[in-house]
Amino acid sequence: MKEIVIISGKGGTGKTSITAAYAMLGGEEVIVADCDVDAADMHLLLQPDWAYAEDFYSGQLAGIAEEKCLHCGKCARICRFKAIDLIDGKYQVNNLNCEGCGYCHYACPADAIIMEEQNVGKFYISRTKAANSLVHAKLKIGAENSGKLVAKVKKEAKRLAEEQNSRYIIVDGSPGIGCPVVSSLSGADYVVLVTEPTVSGLHDLRRVYQLVKKFHIAAGCIINKADLNTEVTAEIREFLKEEKIDHIMDIPYDEAFTKAMTLGKTIVEYKGTNLESRISESWILLKKILRSEK
Repeated sequence: MKEIVIISGKGGTGKTSITAAYAMLGGEEVIVADCDVDAADMHLLLQPDWAYAEDFYSGQLAGIAEEKCLHCGKCARICRFKAIDLIDGKYQVNNLNCEGCGYCHYACPADAIIMEEQNVGKFYISRTKAANSLVHAKLKIGAENSGKLVAKVKKEAKRLAEEQNSRYIIVDGSPGIGCPVVSSLSGADYVVLVTEPTVSGLHDLRRVYQLVKKFHIAAGCIINKADLNTEVTAEIREFLKEEKIDHIMDIPYDEAFTKAMTLGKTIVEYKGTNLESRISESWILLKKILRSEK
């Protein structure tokens, strides 16, 4: 079993569209994990059945039991996050400011502060139109701990892959280099970097690859919209050569990317364009690379 993580340094490069296309091409031999939990949208293309849902709890927030409170104000004085206010003669916790550190809980002389575990989102296990399983999740608005939810999604995907004897786990990671990306990369066998030939695209490709290097994971790159700026495309190719990153495929600009999404289809389902063959070729090449990896 090989775990492939598909990421990009910035949003809008076509990362999720390519991941969903690979899910369709892989069919029953893959398990798909949507680890972009802050803005999950894989379900828009794979049409899951939402068969299983479970609340996800992570982190704590303080709450004050009014009947026990002595109104001494110690909690408000020691809170470095200014999360406890005196309102109408009562001390109350501002949930947006509370970091859940628990210092007030331990310092309260009346044991009036209770630390409550928070429901920060849901995770799902579904069957998709590609005849495979999708593990996906949704973080609540304003909720934190996305890295832990990503770890949960990956753990469930690996369990399913072992149960179903799947050959590949395909992970759609978040853009950027934050905590969710770090969590997505943990345990991966290979990383596919999706970029575009713009100044910001190249800059963020360099940045995200510095993160990948810290994990010592082999990587390949797909240059999407490669014909839009041939000068920057050449710079990207040179960067790939310097860093010994596999150059998997150049994909030309094609409005079919957008048209397929509006129809709720993956690229390989959308006919009348050469994108289907290009993506299919890249999937075949990717599997060949993985077979050669030790």
